[in-house]
Amino acid sequence: MRHVSPSKLTCGIFDHLDDDGGDIARQYAARLALAEACDHLGFYAYHLAEHHCTPHGRGPSPNLFLSSVAQRTRRLRVGPLVMLLVLSHPLRAFEEICMLDQLSGGRLELGIGRGSLPIELGYFGIGANAAPGRYAEASEILIEAMKGGTLSYKGHHFELNGVPLTLGPHQRPHPPIWITTNQPETAGWAAANGANIACVGPSSSVRRITDAFRATREHKTGADHQAPFLGLLRMVVIGSSDTHAYSLAASAYEQWLRSFKYLYDLNAIPTPPNLPLTFDAAVESELCVAGTAASVRQTLLNQLEVAGANYLLCQLAFGNLQLDASLYTAKAIQAEIMDRFG
Repeated sequence: MRHVSPSKLTCGIFDHLDDDGGDIARQYAARLALAEACDHLGFYAYHLAEHHCTPHGRGPSPNLFLSSVAQRTRRLRVGPLVMLLVLSHPLRAFEEICMLDQLSGGRLELGIGRGSLPIELGYFGIGANAAPGRYAEASEILIEAMKGGTLSYKGHHFELNGVPLTLGPHQRPHPPIWITTNQPETAGWAAANGANIACVGPSSSVRRITDAFRATREHKTGADHQAPFLGLLRMVVIGSSDTHAYSLAASAYEQWLRSFKYLYDLNAIPTPPNLPLTFDAAVESELCVAGTAASVRQTLLNQLEVAGANYLLCQLAFGNLQLDASLYTAKAIQAEIMDRFG
């Protein structure tokens, strides 16, 4: 069960675990220290992306890293955002999910998806044409497996015959489900199926998605009384002055951008048209928010209101930001936003 009401503003952490330019083991240790601090500060959850064969993601097995996060924390919820079901046999994915939910004492927030860059799936022999069908079948099998008992399924990509399910999740009927989306139609599916959503983009664009979510939910027969999370993702850097914060954030964004573009450049693939190619563009498009605690608070609250979101997904660590800078931002968010509006 949830420990906070999402009808109020709730803050969580999102992470790509992208290359910071240093030793990977040291980066893992720093992220675990950040997660531990965010647990003490009262953040709701730590969400980790899944990427493969790219410096954009040094956590290609999110559940493995999150099991370490779970052991270092007590209240902080954990989850992949998203787990790429296209790359896993759904039975194996189900077993991993059950283990993580049990190991964390029922703190799993389960994000599922099929991935945003086909070349990553291609390295595993999964073609772009096959991905939608594999994901649809895998997600259907996964939800069915959560019911327990014996699992049978026959589809184009997967077939299971009388599989005994000897594991189950800690949370019943299953952990909260998350999807990422920038499409109103997908948001409507999430609302109809009781899932939470996470969005990135200008607040006015996100508002179309949250409006579609709420419209579907209002018409859903038998909707439960538990309000869903409608998440808004922002890279956030808070400094002692605007100049200090911008200096940190600009350098970190440049490093993050190089990692993001790595596979695009390597494979001569055009980058997404909405990707900000400079830090100034990232601020203009609302992907990044940097400044003093007071200015960042007001900017974020304004963006959340316009977006119709109730969950702030803070990307506190990206690029070459050092741990002390991420911790400073986390503490400022706790004091300026969570204590005032949580």
